[in-house]
Amino acid sequence: MEIRTDLQQMDLDAVYRFLSEHSAWAKGLPRAVFDKSLQHSLCFAGWDQGQQVAFARVITDHATFAYLVDVYVEENVRGRGYSKLLMQQLLAHPELQHLRRFVLVSSSARGLYQQFGFSALAKPETYMEILQPDLYLRMSKDKPTD
Repeated sequence: MEIRTDLQQMDLDAVYRFLSEHSAWAKGLPRAVFDKSLQHSLCFAGWDQGQQVAFARVITDHATFAYLVDVYVEENVRGRGYSKLLMQQLLAHPELQHLRRFVLVSSSARGLYQQFGFSALAKPETYMEILQPDLYLRMSKDKPTD
């Protein structure tokens, strides 16, 4: 698998389709929100035999903090080690070195991320959040119809 970080070389329609239709975390994601999120992130796409098969996005200040999101491998190519290769190359990226904190949220791939040094929060009592899990679905229902 080849990893690309240039947005111009990515199949962004495929990424959008996966996230908005198949992911548990971004169902109903509006295309404009997706496009804006890419402009403010470091993105990684995995390609195999001319087809994009994996994706991950890192929100970062490139100096102290990073947040890993939107990680997926297409279902038809899972089990081939692509997630590990994606993580290896992502974590080796020059812009992500020497970060004080690198976080993610995962309910299904914790074992994968633990292999790369991620662990449960050291002080979960210090983290806070505003969580709106159904925001995108609510946004689509609030759109006026013509």
